[in-house]
Amino acid sequence: MEKTTIQASEKGNTIIMDQQLKLIEGTFSKREALDIISNVVDVKINFHKLERLSKTEGNVNDACTYDNTRITELIKDKTDIKTFIASLEANGCNIKISSTIHISVEN
Repeated sequence: MEKTTIQASEKGNTIIMDQQLKLIEGTFSKREALDIISNVVDVKINFHKLERLSKTEGNVNDACTYDNTRITELIKDKTDIKTFIASLEANGCNIKISSTIHISVEN
Protein backbone atom coordinates (compact mmCIF):
# COMPACT_ATOMS: atom_id res chain seq x y z
CA MET A 1 0.00 0.00 0.00
CA GLU A 2 1.23 3.40 -0.90
CA LYS A 3 0.16 6.71 0.53
CA THR A 4 0.79 10.19 -0.71
CA THR A 5 1.74 13.30 1.16
CA ILE A 6 -0.99 15.17 2.97
CA GLN A 7 -1.86 18.34 1.12
CA ALA A 8 -3.33 21.25 3.00
CA SER A 9 -4.76 24.35 1.39
CA GLU A 10 -6.71 27.27 2.78
CA LYS A 11 -10.01 28.32 1.29
CA GLY A 12 -11.23 31.26 3.30
CA ASN A 13 -11.16 30.05 6.88
CA THR A 14 -11.37 26.37 5.91
CA ILE A 15 -8.33 24.11 5.81
CA ILE A 16 -8.74 21.10 3.56
CA MET A 17 -6.44 18.10 3.97
CA ASP A 18 -6.39 15.24 1.48
CA GLN A 19 -4.84 11.80 1.79
CA GLN A 20 -4.76 8.99 -0.75
CA LEU A 21 -4.12 5.33 -0.10
CA LYS A 22 -3.38 3.11 -3.07
CA LEU A 23 -5.09 -0.05 -1.86
CA ILE A 24 -4.90 -2.29 -4.94
CA GLU A 25 -2.70 -1.84 -7.98
CA GLY A 26 -1.68 -4.64 -10.29
CA THR A 27 -2.43 -7.27 -12.87
CA PHE A 28 -3.99 -10.50 -11.67
CA SER A 29 -5.24 -13.83 -12.96
CA LYS A 30 -8.99 -14.43 -13.01
CA ARG A 31 -8.77 -16.46 -9.79
CA GLU A 32 -6.68 -13.80 -8.03
CA ALA A 33 -9.01 -11.02 -9.21
CA LEU A 34 -12.06 -12.89 -7.94
CA ASP A 35 -10.37 -13.52 -4.58
CA ILE A 36 -9.28 -9.90 -4.17
CA ILE A 37 -12.64 -8.41 -5.08
CA SER A 38 -14.59 -10.92 -3.00
CA ASN A 39 -12.42 -10.32 0.05
CA VAL A 40 -12.56 -6.52 -0.19
CA VAL A 41 -16.34 -6.46 -0.67
CA ASP A 42 -16.85 -9.03 2.13
CA VAL A 43 -14.92 -6.80 4.54
CA LYS A 44 -17.14 -3.84 3.61
CA ILE A 45 -20.32 -5.91 4.01
CA ASN A 46 -19.16 -7.14 7.42
CA PHE A 47 -18.34 -3.56 8.44
CA HIS A 48 -21.93 -2.49 7.72
CA LYS A 49 -23.34 -5.53 9.54
CA LEU A 50 -21.21 -4.85 12.62
CA GLU A 51 -22.15 -1.16 12.60
CA ARG A 52 -25.80 -2.12 12.46
CA LEU A 53 -25.37 -4.59 15.32
CA SER A 54 -23.41 -2.19 17.52
CA LYS A 55 -26.17 0.42 17.28
CA THR A 56 -28.70 -1.89 18.89
CA GLU A 57 -26.57 -4.17 21.06
CA GLY A 58 -28.06 -4.44 24.52
CA ASN A 59 -31.27 -2.65 23.59
CA VAL A 60 -34.03 -5.22 24.12
CA ASN A 61 -36.65 -2.67 23.04
CA ASP A 62 -35.17 -2.20 19.57
CA ALA A 63 -37.56 -3.05 16.75
CA CYS A 64 -34.70 -4.63 14.76
CA THR A 65 -35.57 -2.77 11.58
CA TYR A 66 -32.52 -1.74 9.57
CA ASP A 67 -31.69 -0.05 6.33
CA ASN A 68 -29.98 -2.80 4.35
CA THR A 69 -29.66 -0.76 1.18
CA ARG A 70 -25.86 -0.56 1.17
CA ILE A 71 -25.41 -4.21 2.12
CA THR A 72 -27.82 -5.26 -0.63
CA GLU A 73 -25.99 -3.06 -3.17
CA LEU A 74 -22.63 -4.55 -2.23
CA ILE A 75 -23.91 -8.12 -2.49
CA LYS A 76 -25.40 -7.39 -5.93
CA ASP A 77 -22.22 -5.64 -7.12
CA LYS A 78 -20.12 -8.56 -5.91
CA THR A 79 -22.33 -11.02 -7.82
CA ASP A 80 -22.21 -8.85 -10.95
CA ILE A 81 -18.42 -8.55 -10.95
CA LYS A 82 -18.00 -12.27 -10.29
CA THR A 83 -20.25 -13.00 -13.26
CA PHE A 84 -18.30 -10.55 -15.44
CA ILE A 85 -14.90 -12.01 -14.51
CA ALA A 86 -16.12 -15.60 -14.84
CA SER A 87 -17.48 -14.82 -18.33
CA LEU A 88 -14.07 -13.77 -19.62
CA GLU A 89 -12.50 -16.26 -21.97
CA ALA A 90 -10.03 -18.57 -20.33
CA ASN A 91 -7.25 -17.62 -22.74
CA GLY A 92 -4.76 -16.73 -20.04
CA CYS A 93 -5.70 -13.05 -20.01
CA ASN A 94 -4.93 -11.07 -16.90
CA ILE A 95 -7.13 -8.52 -15.19
CA LYS A 96 -5.86 -5.12 -14.12
CA ILE A 97 -7.31 -3.80 -10.88
CA SER A 98 -6.62 -0.46 -9.28
CA SER A 99 -8.28 1.01 -6.23
CA THR A 100 -7.38 4.18 -4.41
CA ILE A 101 -9.06 5.44 -1.27
CA HIS A 102 -9.40 9.23 -1.20
CA ILE A 103 -9.78 10.83 2.22
CA SER A 104 -10.64 14.50 2.68
CA VAL A 105 -10.86 16.29 6.00
CA GLU A 106 -12.56 19.65 6.20
CA ASN A 107 -12.83 21.84 9.26
